[in-house]
Amino acid sequence: MNMKKETLKKGFSKLCTAKAMAELYEANFKQVSKYVHATSRGHEAIQIALGMQLLPQDYAFPYYRDDAMLLSFGLEPYDLMLQLLAKKDDPFSGGRTYYSHPSLKDDDKPKIPHQSSATGMQAIPATGVAMGMQYKELQGLDDYSLESDPVSSSAVENALKPITVCSLGDASVTEGEIAEAFQMAALKQMPILYLVQDNGWDISANAAETRAQSAFEYAQGFKGLEAISIDGANFTESYEAIEKVIETIRTERRPFLVHAKVPLLNHHTSGVRMEWYRDDLEEARSRDPYPVIKQQLLDVGFSESEVKKIETSAYAEVQAHFEKALQAEDPKPEDLFTNDFVPTPITEEQGTRAPEGAEKVVMVDCALFAVEELMKKHKECLLYGQDVGGRLGGVFREAATLAQKFGDDRVFNTPIQEAFIVGSTVGMSAVGLKPIVEVQFADYIWPGLNQLFTEVSRSCYLSNGKWPVSMILRVPIGAYGSGGPYHSSSVESVITNIRGIKIAYPSNGADLKGLMKAAYYDPNPVVILEHKGLYWSKVPGTQGATSVEPSEDYVLPFGKAWVLQEIWKQENVETLTIVTYGMGVHWAMNASEALGMQDQIEVIDLRTLFPLDEDTIMTSVKKTGKCLVVTEEPSNNSFARALSGKIQEECFKYLDAPVMTIGSENMPAIPLNSTLEQTMIPSTEKVKSKIETLLNY
Repeated sequence: MNMKKETLKKGFSKLCTAKAMAELYEANFKQVSKYVHATSRGHEAIQIALGMQLLPQDYAFPYYRDDAMLLSFGLEPYDLMLQLLAKKDDPFSGGRTYYSHPSLKDDDKPKIPHQSSATGMQAIPATGVAMGMQYKELQGLDDYSLESDPVSSSAVENALKPITVCSLGDASVTEGEIAEAFQMAALKQMPILYLVQDNGWDISANAAETRAQSAFEYAQGFKGLEAISIDGANFTESYEAIEKVIETIRTERRPFLVHAKVPLLNHHTSGVRMEWYRDDLEEARSRDPYPVIKQQLLDVGFSESEVKKIETSAYAEVQAHFEKALQAEDPKPEDLFTNDFVPTPITEEQGTRAPEGAEKVVMVDCALFAVEELMKKHKECLLYGQDVGGRLGGVFREAATLAQKFGDDRVFNTPIQEAFIVGSTVGMSAVGLKPIVEVQFADYIWPGLNQLFTEVSRSCYLSNGKWPVSMILRVPIGAYGSGGPYHSSSVESVITNIRGIKIAYPSNGADLKGLMKAAYYDPNPVVILEHKGLYWSKVPGTQGATSVEPSEDYVLPFGKAWVLQEIWKQENVETLTIVTYGMGVHWAMNASEALGMQDQIEVIDLRTLFPLDEDTIMTSVKKTGKCLVVTEEPSNNSFARALSGKIQEECFKYLDAPVMTIGSENMPAIPLNSTLEQTMIPSTEKVKSKIETLLNY
């Protein structure tokens, strides 16, 4: 029997298995539809043709209809059914996420980082993997020797270079984030295959209603992204076309899009039934890939009885696996509380914070020097974002000279694509790199929030600890010098509502350097909010943001607040705790000094907003009896207001007055005019007045 017959036989067996699973789920609808699921019925041929040709060093991003592809990777029906039924031993997520939402790190299979259900969002993390592969090849790191790389050298078959595969539905190609991914893949010529499975439907909207062109036609607009269109319901055609494309990507290291036309022969999902809205079911069934591959088997010499045996075996296996899966253990309540983060090695302050003879430097330079030291020491460290490259070195000069020192492959500009900047870190991290990325202003983080919330923050938890995203996102923040409504915003309340990330907001250069180093060695995603008004201490009263530059080995752990101004317990004197961060620290310290009340006011610099050092806060408030939380954000519905409520709740019986909050005025934006700006935001004088009100309460 030649290779073609073996390939056909294997493909048919996998297709029969996927078909049997879909039919079994439908026959047991009431039992299995407790949790929503979708199946590959109609899409099996192209999925299996692709999956059979991937190697352990490859990375794949299947989407929620790709159970046949997963079978072709070597997964068993039982594995998929454990996820279908949300069982404890679901190998992908431990019962946390939907069917056919894989996260896989097996030595003998393609690697599958976590991706969400949000249609098309996986294109950016997948392109980030391809960008990481390219970077490693350029830097001589493509021997899979990085300690954090999930692919060991022993897994590399025949020294073939790895590729990335991103599977998409045709409806998702209208997403803006797809355009960002295609743009970068074409611009940088990355080794990635975008497989678009086109069944002509969104959910109930069809292609004619929602798309100006097919994915194949759309791809023509991206110079350097080669595209082909095939019959994805024909296994032989699909296999041979994919074989040529994969060989080209492995050798020529450039992107391809394969547009595969397929019928959807099952419901959109178990919760959205095809009979509710479909008017093309007969036509779709006429393109079923199952009779096509069955005939192809017969054409190369298989007998009817051999074909029947394969079918019977597949159905029996699926039934047996289903019965076994039904008996599997469900998660326990305590399983909820695992793998939100990977433990960090940085738990204590270490190194020299203020070396003898070292010069004082501005805050922006402390960060610059931290990144430079990290890049010298770690070849897997790289920096990218808008305008950080050699010509400018960042609009705040926060990356000045780095491109000249480390090269354009390690420090480079991206297009204006906040979603790509944020989401690509998922892929870069997955291949063992440590990206430091920048959003130019906090005001422009919004296009990146989808990736930060949906892909970055949930990866560790929903992959059950297999794929934490190790990245640093730097965000210049805050009002400074009439920046106006689009360069002055504070956004920490939005960021702190994203679980699964760590957040720093330092008030001085030494803290920024120590936290930057801790963030680098933390295997979890970190957002560092850096106040623009503190970068050079040009704002009056912010000289305290300058620091003696800490030593190279200085690290400052997350979750350790600093009691910047500590006082003793005093029975007959009114005392107060101020809890704050960033620019608020300087307003608090200056107000305390102006009032001459340094012995009555304890000032706590949070340093990090998550994890939050609640012990230090509560201990102080219980001692002083009064508390003021200072923020630059408008205070209504803010992080600061929530913290005030937490303090009030835990310290109620120790309080002599309500916990108070001061922030910016609750207006939609910070105006450009300097008088209006100063009216909007807090100041030393405003904090001073609030202190007097609270102490006299």
